[in-house]
Amino acid sequence: MNLKKSLKIPVLAGTLLISGLLLTGCGGVSEAQLAQLDALRQEVRSLEDEANTLKDDRANLEAQISDINKKLAECNKQKEETKANLEKLMMPNK
Repeated sequence: MNLKKSLKIPVLAGTLLISGLLLTGCGGVSEAQLAQLDALRQEVRSLEDEANTLKDDRANLEAQISDINKKLAECNKQKEETKANLEKLMMPNK
């Protein structure tokens, strides 16, 4: 029983050491992979910036369309009023 207790700590330490070495050796990332990851992150940032710019452009265009539609509605209203006034002028007095 004393043999088990005395071997428990060195075996546990050895297991942890070997596990740590295996994880570091297998999980290492090369410089090329890091460079590729950085390039992809940069591309994502660039695409996000472009998407945000396009969203802003779209919002501006929608605002312009809204203004033009308001002016068009006002013109149509004036057209109908003018048409009604001309019809009144064209009718003979009763």
